[in-house]
Amino acid sequence: MSDAYIPGISSRFNTDQIIENLMKIERIPRERSEKEKENFQNQKTYWQDLNRRIVSFRESARQLYSFQNPFSERIVTSSDDSIITGTAIRQAIVGAREFTVKQIAQSDRFLSSPIDDSFKVEAGTYTFTVGKEKVSFDYKGGTIQDFTENLTKRGKDKVEARLMVVKQGSKSLLIEAKSTGAENKLDFTDKATDLVLNIGMMEKAERVNDITLTSDLVTDKLVNIDKNSLVVGAHGTVNVKLPELASDGLILRFETSTEVRATEPPPSQEPPPGPTIPGAGLVSYKDIAVENDPLAVPIPEWTPPPIPIRVDDMNVLFITFTDGDSVQLDPIEDGNLHKVEYSIAETDKIIASLDIKNQNTHRDVFISNIQVVETNNEILVPKNPVSTAQDAIISLEGIDTMRPGNTIDDLLPGVTVTAKEATEKPVRVAVEVDRKTVKDSLITFVGNYNRLMSEINVLTRNDIRVIQELTYLSSEEQAELQKKLGTFIGDSTITQFRSVLQNAVTTSYPTADGTTTLAKFGISTDARVSSSSGGYDPSKFRGYLEIDERKLDDAVDNNITALQQIFGFDSNGDRLVDTGAAYACESLARPYVETGGLISIKIATLDSRIKDDDRRIIALDKQLADKEASLKSQYSQMEGAYNRMEQMSNSLDNFSRQNSRD
Repeated sequence: MSDAYIPGISSRFNTDQIIENLMKIERIPRERSEKEKENFQNQKTYWQDLNRRIVSFRESARQLYSFQNPFSERIVTSSDDSIITGTAIRQAIVGAREFTVKQIAQSDRFLSSPIDDSFKVEAGTYTFTVGKEKVSFDYKGGTIQDFTENLTKRGKDKVEARLMVVKQGSKSLLIEAKSTGAENKLDFTDKATDLVLNIGMMEKAERVNDITLTSDLVTDKLVNIDKNSLVVGAHGTVNVKLPELASDGLILRFETSTEVRATEPPPSQEPPPGPTIPGAGLVSYKDIAVENDPLAVPIPEWTPPPIPIRVDDMNVLFITFTDGDSVQLDPIEDGNLHKVEYSIAETDKIIASLDIKNQNTHRDVFISNIQVVETNNEILVPKNPVSTAQDAIISLEGIDTMRPGNTIDDLLPGVTVTAKEATEKPVRVAVEVDRKTVKDSLITFVGNYNRLMSEINVLTRNDIRVIQELTYLSSEEQAELQKKLGTFIGDSTITQFRSVLQNAVTTSYPTADGTTTLAKFGISTDARVSSSSGGYDPSKFRGYLEIDERKLDDAVDNNITALQQIFGFDSNGDRLVDTGAAYACESLARPYVETGGLISIKIATLDSRIKDDDRRIIALDKQLADKEASLKSQYSQMEGAYNRMEQMSNSLDNFSRQNSRD
């Protein structure tokens, strides 16, 4: 069925199709230019990809002999990483030393007593000092949780606070100085002082005066000193002199104990024998003796003495002041050691002595560890220190050093050590060549060389096997490489580069031990005949490098100096590398990728051709538009003339028919 013709809408002669067929022929030069431009753009992309491969290879080669070469990298090993670790810069001297971490640096970390959740922090100015750094802020008052958050926010890198749940319904506040070292003590002023005292984090400082028991206290057999204890027997009295200190704020501390003797039965009650009366005497004359009358002594009736009364008196302690006044202290308790603490009332008097007056009849009193403690309202000490500010003490081969932090970089040149735990055991710290970095750099060099060589092989060969041999590629990557296959066949720039590069990694280079090749260290091309197939493996002749890991490991461990020199060596002693495999590879790659180099020229030439094609396409597009407009105009005129002729013919036919009827 033919298409319907609608006057004014469609073409009677299908002129649009005719014009389109004519324009296809006219567009052939334009399409040829577009295809040429696309080809140039692809070549430019391939050159850019190749340039990146060469740059990567050049950088990995230069790294092997430049001042940043991996052979100068140093690592620090420790015989016990839990005690001390370290790092080293390239200038560090290889060797081993012994360290002993006697003390690690710490910061002040103070914990409060349990705080009830309902505790409120008063409004005021709170000031916290860490060494020379100060954190001060005005607080409007609120919960302990809110105060903790404010302190942490304001403290930043100086002070940190957090609440810790100690038991249900209460928390303890931990305030921590962020800087370690003895000089960075945490201190509190303004309202912060009241707060830490109220929550049991700090208490007023004390100065303890120990009282020494000396032999001059033994004045009679009722007083004795036994193993640093003052023994006051029954009915004994002794005065222990104390430092002459004003009693304001003083605390007297000591320990007491008693020893009770068994009660003895009273002695037998017998009357005394009385006096002995001499004889009265006599007078004699010759045989006559006249005796005197006996002496008469009146003796009263004997009455037995009363039995001694038992005395139990625990009020044996007294304080005597320099003015002669005395104060009786609380009673002591029987039994083993009891710690006693007496807060001496505020007074203007000065203490003179502690007096022990033992009025007991069967009890010995023991007093030991006598101390007079002075409290200082200006100095606060922690009640519950988690840790206190202290310097690190590290012994380097018997020489003690102190530092405010645990990370120390000035003990050995180029070495930084970090103390982690104190111990009496020496730890061996050794500075060594970073052999892992050396090996990784060599593997990177070989990998970049092989990737560059595979890129060149794909671009200069029209053999699909050069892609199939790259088994490490994914199917998508292989498909992308197939688009490049053989693009630069016959390009002398690439083929010459491949040739000189292969020669650079297989030739001999001088070292301090003589001339040698990379193969000695396990890096070589491998063109061995396959014993299983009886032929050869073509992939072995593509110029790729392989690594014999056993040989390479042996060179890294035992011959690293020669390994370094094979890649870069100063042959004339001017302190500049002038030979070596890496030096040669970098030198060969430089003219290709440097600014204005060979690849830059290739890309610039392609850019010029792409611009020429762009101008040609723009001109052809204009010509095609004009041509299409001209054809449309011509065919429109033709159809118009045809329509007019048809209308005239119809008019003549109508006129003829009308005349024939007439």
